[in-house]
Amino acid sequence: MAVRVLNADDVADLLDEASCIEAVEGAFRELGEGRAGEPVVAGLHVAGGGFHIKAGMLEAGRAYFAAKTNANFPENGRHGLPTIQGVLLLFDAERGIPLAVMDAAEVTVRRTAAATAVAARYLSRADAAVAMVWGCGVQGRAQIRALTHVLPLERVHAFDRDPSAAERFAGEMSEELGLDVRAVTDPRRHARASDVCVTCTPSRDYLLDADDVRSGVFVAGVGADSEDKRELAPGLLARGKLVVDVLEQCATIGDLHHALEAGVLTRDSVHASLGEVVAGRRAGRTQADEITIFDSTGMALQDVAAAALIYERAEASGRGFEYPLSGNPDRQ
Repeated sequence: MAVRVLNADDVADLLDEASCIEAVEGAFRELGEGRAGEPVVAGLHVAGGGFHIKAGMLEAGRAYFAAKTNANFPENGRHGLPTIQGVLLLFDAERGIPLAVMDAAEVTVRRTAAATAVAARYLSRADAAVAMVWGCGVQGRAQIRALTHVLPLERVHAFDRDPSAAERFAGEMSEELGLDVRAVTDPRRHARASDVCVTCTPSRDYLLDADDVRSGVFVAGVGADSEDKRELAPGLLARGKLVVDVLEQCATIGDLHHALEAGVLTRDSVHASLGEVVAGRRAGRTQADEITIFDSTGMALQDVAAAALIYERAEASGRGFEYPLSGNPDRQ
């Protein structure tokens, strides 16, 4: 028995944005149609960061199971280390055979951005041209790249607590995507003039409130994936049409969690899960002037869909290397 081992470069080369978006949309559709079981999540906090485990099973041409363990340490940049590091294990779900071990951080970045793009496809106005993004790191870049596949973006305003990071983001993304990308120092003012707002930070303080957006905006809260993180204020969630990736997860670790604690929303206040919208069981955007909000905590089925696509392409191309798990047969 051998597993295919794939590093971050392998993942990046094998998983393009457009294909990842389609795979992730398929995962949400399976969940919304009831053909996939609820994914599983567990977490552990430690000094300076934390670990989370996400696992799920999906039919993607064959039955796949994936379990991902990510470490998230927001201050790692001070030590020259990535914020997110991790490993994803992919199995054949019919026989329990381990198939692949791959870098999880690159999978996480791409499938997270893909989920925002899927949500934008159903919840944004079709003519959305101006975006505001909080967080100018790896995830911020991935978010804008993914959104360009589903929206006619022309201008992006970018904010980061480190102004130099926002300036680098603006220069690099302008050149890469051919968009008008500008670093800004007053994100709330620019949010009020934007069609799309995306927050992808480790913030413990609210970044956007009800009065910070205009009618017709689509808001994606991406950074709140643990109980102590928050980006979208409860008042904003109460003002808009709220769609979640997984209701139980968002009620426990997402921005919805804080709105429930504040008493401004109940679980019944949530309009739909994204899977229900993709499957056509609940409506997405129905009016040009409504505020639509996506609470994204990241679900394991996104990981399974992305990992299955990576693995199949690696098998076809011979990318990565195979490592035997059974040991030396002479020892039997």
